[in-house]
This record gives sequence, structure tokens and C-alpha cells, in this order.
Amino acid sequence: MIRQLIEKNRTYRRFYEDVKIENGTLEELIDLARLSSSGANLQPLKYILSNVEDKNNVIFPHLRWAGYLKEWNGPEKGERPTGYVVMLLDKEISANCMWDHGIACQSILLGAVEKGLGGCMFGSVDRDGLRKSLDIPERYEILLVIALGKPKEEVALEDMKDPKDVKYWRDEEQVHHVPKRKLDELILNL
Repeated sequence: MIRQLIEKNRTYRRFYEDVKIENGTLEELIDLARLSSSGANLQPLKYILSNVEDKNNVIFPHLRWAGYLKEWNGPEKGERPTGYVVMLLDKEISANCMWDHGIACQSILLGAVEKGLGGCMFGSVDRDGLRKSLDIPERYEILLVIALGKPKEEVALEDMKDPKDVKYWRDEEQVHHVPKRKLDELILNL
């Protein structure tokens, strides 16, 4: 069961914008992150949730959608996410979130997949612009943003043919292809 959730937990960049995400669903996903492991049990992560069009429209332009797809500036109107999670580090609790944000993201995204949703995790964010747009106090460091919605695209995993070519790509039918290294390339027998 966990393998199927992980295989379905892809980076989705196009969504059915008419399928809304309820605030309660976002709260359930954050509760999964809350229950996840935290370095020294400090629990320094905080979250800003959005599932309304006006606030979503404020967040959207601060995200960098697909570095390898140079000709594409992100989803068009009608294919945009219907929910966002802005993940923050509360610097008054800790100056270091260690690995917490990675664990929290995985918990949130696996929970989303279980609910028939999908997401895209953004480390490439206009943090200064987003801070100003959402009026985020300085005590919070913007770590990343997760876009959520009902996926409108197919993502295909495939074995990497060239170990130096990690770039994902889209074919003429807009299937998003993601090359993955083979298992025997990852395990070192030292």
C-alpha cells in the first residue's frame, strides 16, 4: 500500500481548477505533518493555508513552476491549483528546522494522494515577494510552498537512460516523463 502511494505521489503541475479543496482537507493534511517526526521534538514548522481564489491568486505568481520546461510558465487559468500550503520556520522556536520540512512535505503529499489529490513542492519561490504579499512577519522564514489540487496530467516514471540526464520532459500528448535512476545504481556494495 505505501509503495502505491509513493508511486502516485508525483510532482503534478496541472490541476482541475473546478475541483475545490475544502479547508478541513487542508487541516487534515497539516495534522499529518504535525504527527510526523521532528528534530529534537521542537516542532518549529508553521503553515499558511489557502483554498480561496483571491488568496490563491496572490500566491501563484511567486512560484517558479518547472525549471526544465523552459517554454512553459506554469499552468494556465483553469489548470491551476485550488489549494496551497506555505510552510514556515518559526525562528523563535528554532533557527534550524533540520529535516522537519522534508518529512512534513512527504506526509502532506502522501495524505493528498490518499485523498485523490496531488501536489507540487516548490523550493524555488520569490520569498521576498510572497512575504510582502501575504504580510508574513519576519519571525517566520519561508521554507517552501506546496500547491495542491486534483491532478489533470499523467506522470510517467521511466528508467534513466543517461545517468547525466535527469531532466523531466513532456511528450506531444502532454504526458510528463520523469527519469529515475535504477535501484542497482543507488546501492553501494562497499
